[in-house]
Amino acid sequence: MEDRYFPNTLSDYVAPLLGGNGNPHSQCEPGRTPEGSFSEPSVVLKAAIALRDEVLEATWIRHGPRVSDPTMYVGMLGTAFLCFKVHQTTGSIEDLDICCNIVDSCAVAAESMKQYVTFLCGQSGIYALGAAAAKCKGDQKRLDWYLSLFNAIAEQSVLAVGPAEGGLGMPYELMYGRAGFLWAALFVNKYVGEETIPWSVTGPVVDAVMAAGRAGASHTQCPLMYQWQGTRYWGAAHGLAGIMHVLMHFPLNHEDMKDVKGTLRYMIKGRFSSGNYPSSEGSTRDRLVHWCYGAPGMALTLCKAAQVYPECKDFKLAAIEAGEVVWKRGLLRRLGLCHGISGNAYVFLALYRLCGEKKHLFRAHQFGKFLHKNAKQLIRNGEMHGGDHGYSLYEGWAGTACLWLDLAGADASRFPGYEF
Repeated sequence: MEDRYFPNTLSDYVAPLLGGNGNPHSQCEPGRTPEGSFSEPSVVLKAAIALRDEVLEATWIRHGPRVSDPTMYVGMLGTAFLCFKVHQTTGSIEDLDICCNIVDSCAVAAESMKQYVTFLCGQSGIYALGAAAAKCKGDQKRLDWYLSLFNAIAEQSVLAVGPAEGGLGMPYELMYGRAGFLWAALFVNKYVGEETIPWSVTGPVVDAVMAAGRAGASHTQCPLMYQWQGTRYWGAAHGLAGIMHVLMHFPLNHEDMKDVKGTLRYMIKGRFSSGNYPSSEGSTRDRLVHWCYGAPGMALTLCKAAQVYPECKDFKLAAIEAGEVVWKRGLLRRLGLCHGISGNAYVFLALYRLCGEKKHLFRAHQFGKFLHKNAKQLIRNGEMHGGDHGYSLYEGWAGTACLWLDLAGADASRFPGYEF
């Protein structure tokens, strides 16, 4: 299995002796402090901005304003998201302007692409980010325009169609389905204003997702189950972890909450003896430790569950145990968010916010520093895969830049396109 990841020989956190100075990166035994100064917020931020420049050059400056792929996952919109994140972190007006320009070009390109309703792979992500950037810019005309485009998608009756009507071919998962639309609506509400996309719009979609999960679970012991392309996936991208994560952001009734919690407990019970999670229902292959499949995506979802349901101590414990899997097997031979080191580092940031323990922040910095020190050389040597879309948000360097921005301000860190 180690062909999928590097053996983790990084120094782990060592609790300080009494009288430590409070710095999570200095509270280690001599000789076990992370190498160099990359842990300092100013140094990490400088590296993130330099990488942002590299991403911009390779994507927007070299190819814009022509856009072949306008989506968030591996398309040009990922560069816009990175610039928006830089603006959110530093207040840079230049980055906000660049974000708006890229989104405008993506919106034009989206007119001729197949329609998907999701944040990561569809038009909803373009319009949601366009509305958020317009709100930050104070451009009411632009805001109204992007909201009108988003609302045109939200008004599609197919979104609220449940299993009794056959679902009309639209899946329920995060990447291409209804959960991905709900995430886009949450993004709009966060950055534009609460109830901009009202419960009267999102509630029926939540109901459709719940109904489909119950129908799909009719022959299993799990309260909710879904299929994507004929497989009952468990992961964040196409399966249970991602759908449950989105549902927990909404005001669920008692029965819905019971089924969400029951589904998470079914997954915890069904994990491998290693602590990792199957990629799909019935799978016996303990191989993948990615955000998309395996312990990392499940850890992020369990962190959310521990926050929403603090009385359920088992969720926090399971999240911590999943984090141990990521520390042991998560130093992947790819760098991106979806199935790489950058995405796995976000597990430790989420655990740090949940638990407040410096160990998790230390581990996040260790993964980030590994990328900073080694990734480019390992890619040149052929020991690490730079991604099929090497500067994209979910497969490439744009996601790494987001990670470094979040390492500079861990309390506000969020996995792009997954956490709020």
